[in-house]
Amino acid sequence: MSYNVKHLQIYLFFLCLFAISCKQSKKPDVSNIKLDIKIQRFDKDLYQGKNKDINQINSFLHKKYGFFYDDYTQRMVGNPSLPNATIIEGLYKSQPYADVNKEVDSVFPNLTQVEKDLTETFKYIKFYYPKAKVPRFISFISGFAYQIPVGDNYIGIGLDMFLGADSKFYDAIVTSSPKYLSRRFTPTYIVPRVTEEYTKQELFLANREDQTLLSKMIYEGKILYFLDKVLPETAGDTLKIGYTEKQLTWAKQFEGNIWALFLESDLIYQTDPQKIQNYLNDGPFTAGIGEKGFSAPKLGVFIGWQIVKKYMEANPDITLQQLMADQDAQKILTKAKYKPKESQ
Repeated sequence: MSYNVKHLQIYLFFLCLFAISCKQSKKPDVSNIKLDIKIQRFDKDLYQGKNKDINQINSFLHKKYGFFYDDYTQRMVGNPSLPNATIIEGLYKSQPYADVNKEVDSVFPNLTQVEKDLTETFKYIKFYYPKAKVPRFISFISGFAYQIPVGDNYIGIGLDMFLGADSKFYDAIVTSSPKYLSRRFTPTYIVPRVTEEYTKQELFLANREDQTLLSKMIYEGKILYFLDKVLPETAGDTLKIGYTEKQLTWAKQFEGNIWALFLESDLIYQTDPQKIQNYLNDGPFTAGIGEKGFSAPKLGVFIGWQIVKKYMEANPDITLQQLMADQDAQKILTKAKYKPKESQ
């Protein structure tokens, strides 16, 4: 009898392993897609030229980085009225630049894990959209001015905007980057933010003709659903939407109440920016909602995400490509049969 029980336990153990592997295999097999993303370290190349001939380093950077170098000097850290060489010479003489560079070098001696996660993400993107163009990825330091700029065939990664929530530098920029923002200035946010910006600017532009809250909610919801499909498994929902765990728990608990508020206040077809931005914009909370000043921000984005997920669950024949191409927000809402229960 013990023999049978023992083998039954082993059998059940393997069943559990099989169940886990099945759960993890929801994503498509992308092992045959040849891609190996490398991030060019403009930040290192620039700093290493500090004690070299300024004209030589200027020529080198321009040749290697092209449009990005011009964007960097003329828009991010300087302006078009000054020559590139003059601008970088000014950086070399700046102690704050040296201090930030030292911190970036300490936090990011290499970008191996970021490159690995970006490679995995873009393999999934290429699986769904084979013609999607993979841009150059370039890391840089801009003095906390730019995080993820998207330019001519490149995506920049402002490493000084991902130093970690407790970085000593972020207290000094609290006016431009409040705590609710800087708490997300961590390395784990790099790949989700890069993917979000690429998705919004290179793959799926917002519908400019339909300016209703519903249209904007569904658009943002589709973007987050797309992130569900392409980001590594390690990227949880909090990283995708930028919530704390407490905010995500709150939003899930009061999902039905939030939706009821939108309906009762006739908000979903509203187009007045002053009336709808409160539910789309980032912030520490959503004004006018929640007890004791606590709520999650951008609740329209969260609800849009839930509607899209419900729509795809209710319509399993709809492909990801069909979803992303569909501009009919009302149809998606109707076919989602979205009716979350209110929390008492």
